[in-house]
Amino acid sequence: MSVLIKNGRIITAVDDYFADVYIDKDTVTLIGQNLTMVADTVIDASGKLVIPGGIDPHTHLDMPFGGTYSADDFETGTRAAAFGGTTSIIDFAIQTKGHSTLAGLDTWHSKAEGKAAIDYAFHMIVTDMPDERLPEMSHLADEGVTSYKLFMAYPGVFYSDDATIYRAMRKAGQDGTMVCMHAENGIVIDEIIKGARAEGKTAPIWHALTRPTRMEAEGVHRAIAIAEVAEVPVYIVHLSSADALNEVRRARDRGVTAFAETCPQYLFLDQSYYEKENFEGAKYVMTPALREQWNQAELWKGLQFGDLHAVATDHCPFCFNGQKELGRDDFTKIPNGAPGIENRMALMYNGGANAGRISLNKFVELTSTNAAKTFGMFPRKGTIAVGSDADIVVFDPNHTETISVNNPRTHHMRVDYSTYEGVTVTGFPDIVLSRGKVICDNGEYKGKMGDGRFIKRARYNGILRA
Repeated sequence: MSVLIKNGRIITAVDDYFADVYIDKDTVTLIGQNLTMVADTVIDASGKLVIPGGIDPHTHLDMPFGGTYSADDFETGTRAAAFGGTTSIIDFAIQTKGHSTLAGLDTWHSKAEGKAAIDYAFHMIVTDMPDERLPEMSHLADEGVTSYKLFMAYPGVFYSDDATIYRAMRKAGQDGTMVCMHAENGIVIDEIIKGARAEGKTAPIWHALTRPTRMEAEGVHRAIAIAEVAEVPVYIVHLSSADALNEVRRARDRGVTAFAETCPQYLFLDQSYYEKENFEGAKYVMTPALREQWNQAELWKGLQFGDLHAVATDHCPFCFNGQKELGRDDFTKIPNGAPGIENRMALMYNGGANAGRISLNKFVELTSTNAAKTFGMFPRKGTIAVGSDADIVVFDPNHTETISVNNPRTHHMRVDYSTYEGVTVTGFPDIVLSRGKVICDNGEYKGKMGDGRFIKRARYNGILRA
């Protein structure tokens, strides 16, 4: 099959020009003005932006947590991502403590294969890593899993002590791979939580009040320090506060190879959401917690000046009815996570490029290109260039939608609420192509379950070294 996209304004992380794009099978093969070749499908992109498909480097599909599972699996979650203009995700495979990381990878391959609507890759969550199993990390890298995630939070579940973190970081650095860190001081946070519960403080707001930003900042500082000694690039996931961002800035000013992502929820929502009536605040229980609103301006500065260089979703949806309600009498039992995989591109265009906070090039950089570069997928993914995968979004900068669980144009996630209920966005995906195939067209799904392929990622190559 061949596709010709005509008359569009092509925006990449560095380009902004008008041209036609010719796609043969799954690859961009020619870019030029007034192309006249015959194609099986011709798309008129007049008045539209033609951008690389979004890459969401942080999702949790079909993930066990707190006695339940995230509501979206690889079928529903990736289809929703496609409707939102995201054409690749990096999900987190999980090593069961005491068992092989390779077994964890096999489990996640079985979850995704034959279900995913778009291309997908995996990070590996490492829950323990004794010396005798360190060679597994090299094998994972050979399999295209070239990044690992460790937790300073959730003692007794995902938590790793500093020795385990250093051991895994040192091996990752030797292999030319990268470590992602959930950086919060979970040991201290658990003590704060214990005190709050003893005083009968059980409402959702206490999820935020027991996770102070200084404990996130301390975790970020410690993670970067250990990575610096271990000589490995470190990537801080879902950074939420100015305190934590300042630690990244200081490290990068010293020349440390430290990167960080943030998420739309930390840019557009704030701590006051936990005070909604009728337990509605539980919908926003995620970790890190939503912060005081003033942090948002600092996070936008981090995006503008490159100290934050990707926007992910941390999509981990749990239904309000039957899942979030598990914690009605105790905020610690509310499953942590919220939906967002479908809304990221529109939110970042509307609140970023359309609002004048970032340029169009920066919009593409933050939602696609930097993730591709950081995680070994560039230039196959993350740009529009001859030889790249034809993951392309025809994006209408004038299309307005109001995000709602009841709006079929904005909600295909298998969850009974929207994190951004009632938010109106201007700028919306019109047509989405995955490897040259139109999978979404004006709100109509034209793909099928299993269209997505596993992305075998390269090792870290220093493109984004500070």
